[in-house]
Amino acid sequence: MSKTFTLGEAQTLLPVVEALLRRAQTAGTKAAELEHEMQLLSHRIFLSGGMHVDVASAARRRAEREKAMQETRDTLSEIDSIGVQVKDLEQGLLDFPCMMDGRTVLLCWKLGETAITHWHTEEEGFEGRKPLDSRFGKTERLN
Repeated sequence: MSKTFTLGEAQTLLPVVEALLRRAQTAGTKAAELEHEMQLLSHRIFLSGGMHVDVASAARRRAEREKAMQETRDTLSEIDSIGVQVKDLEQGLLDFPCMMDGRTVLLCWKLGETAITHWHTEEEGFEGRKPLDSRFGKTERLN
């Protein structure tokens, strides 16, 4: 069974996980920008039938892209090791598994929200978000 959180534990972890999420987003954005830059260069080379390229500069940019991609992967792995699920990096959607009435549900948080205020079942996903209710005041734990 995967780790579960009480609402209090998830709220306490939120600032740490939000900082990690923002770091992953920043690195992912940088990697995407560098990838786009490299694709544009390749396209220009193709259209011109070849051209002089500053190989050292291109290699540096490629290494920067790889570093940014690795930072994204490492940060997402760090979030995962905490037990929090990243559902959408770009939108900043996180789920914290939680036990409610003997079954696992997901406390749902989106970047920009000040606190965890919604939940959904594993089947419903983000579209099925419901406001937290009194059941989440309990400290039901299995691990």
